[in-house]
Formats: sequence, C-alpha cells, structure tokens
Amino acid sequence: MVKTQPVSVIRRPIKRVTATGSAEKEDFLAVEEPLEIRLAYQNSGKSEWRNISVTMRTPGFDRELAAGFLLTEGIIKSVNAIKNIEISVFEENQVLVTLSESSEPNLNTSERNFYTTSSCGVCGKASIDAIKSVSSYSLQNTFEVSREVLFTLGSRISGQQNIFQETGGLHAASLFDAAGDLINICEDVGRHNALDKLIGTALLENQLPLTSKMLLLSGRASFELIQKALMAGIELVAAIGAPSSLAVQLAEENNMTLVGFLKNDRFNVYTGYHRIIGL
Repeated sequence: MVKTQPVSVIRRPIKRVTATGSAEKEDFLAVEEPLEIRLAYQNSGKSEWRNISVTMRTPGFDRELAAGFLLTEGIIKSVNAIKNIEISVFEENQVLVTLSESSEPNLNTSERNFYTTSSCGVCGKASIDAIKSVSSYSLQNTFEVSREVLFTLGSRISGQQNIFQETGGLHAASLFDAAGDLINICEDVGRHNALDKLIGTALLENQLPLTSKMLLLSGRASFELIQKALMAGIELVAAIGAPSSLAVQLAEENNMTLVGFLKNDRFNVYTGYHRIIGL
C-alpha cells in the first residue's frame, strides 16, 4: 500500500502577471525546513552522540528519511543496527537515531560538512573519496521488465504526487514491481531526500534488498541518486530526465540498468540492456 505523505504546503498571496496585466492571487508553496539528524551510539562502552547532518527537506516521513540517509551514506549496513528513532519533542525539526549496543557506525568514509542543501546531496561531502559508499548488496541479474511496462510508469504516478500537484515544486521517487504496479512514492524538495525517504521506508519494514523492484525518478539521474539506489540493491533505475556522465559510469561499473528520458512512447537505455525484455 502506498503511504500518504502529510500535506506540507503553505498558502501565500502573490501577484500573477500576464501580458495583459496583473491580479492578486493565492499560491501554494512546498514547505522547506531544516532537519537535524543526530546519532547516538556506544564507543568503547561509552555513550556518544553526534550531529550527522542538517538537510533541507519537506516535513513528513522524517524517521524514514533519517534511516534511509544513514543506510545510503554507508553509516549503517542494515535495519538491525537501529535500536530506536525518535522525533524530538523539545527541539523542532530534530530526529535522534539510537543504534543498538553492538552496532558501530561507519563515520570515517561519510564525514560531511554540517549543512546539506535540498538541491544537492553530494556537495556536503568532506572529500571525493567519501562519495563512493560501499553497498552490502551486489547486483545480480534477477530483474527483468518489458519495454511496454516502462512506457506506462509515468502515467502510473499521475495523481499520486499530491504536493507536486498543488505546488509544482517537489521531486518524487517511486518504487515499482516488474509488472509496473506502484509500491510506494515519496516527495521532497530535495531529490536525494525523496529517495532516502523511499529507501528508509523499505529499510524500516525490513524489505531490503530491493532486487525485485525498480526505481523511477521524477527528474534527472545524478551520481548520488545512483549511489543511493545501489545501497538498496536496486537493479533498474529509470529517470524522466537525463543522467549525468558519472551516473552512467557508476551504473555501468555496478551492473545496474539505467534508463533516461522516459516518456510514454520512448526512452534511452544507457547501461544494462539485458534487463529490458524485447531489446
């Protein structure tokens, strides 16, 4: 069942200008607020906590966002590492993830600048080497989909992007099975946040790896989105927009199928042709 994200929009009076004049109107804006992700864990028998990141996001699915972020950044390896996730009742826009006593977070390869914008999930990385997280899952060749199903994916999320329909200002990440049935969709002002929410939901429901599912991105396919999909074991990623050169390189190196410019009658396949039936 597709979960409904809380409506995170505000109304604002504006002036709409046309070639014939202007008029006072009311517009809907997607909410963008900071979320501070904190991590609590045991280090040599002592309790420690650390500020992991502040990400600009659309409120809703904050627990899932935090869990997905920790997994896709390589800080944790599985849901078993998580003991508890709490939304702070004292500090607005703050979430605390407590790890189990036996779990040690991998913080060496995921050091970040403290602030991450909604538009970029990579630019906060401390170094280029830290970008390449290591997935627990090695992609096999267990997933196949027909071109006819791929043609229908865009229409199948029509009506599901609730906040986008009101504001026109959000990205979406959607999960489908091989028959093209929609499993889940998450929206956010940040494309990487939308995907972290989607993967975090699957993580907390103990559904990883997502080897029998495919991912649809509402915009372009950038490097960090392919990296996050790899961390969840997704074998096929389709994007409405274009992939970057580094995204194609990463997909090819990891045996992932990458589709771009997906329309209802055409698409480009950049890597992993063998997973699409009929090519």
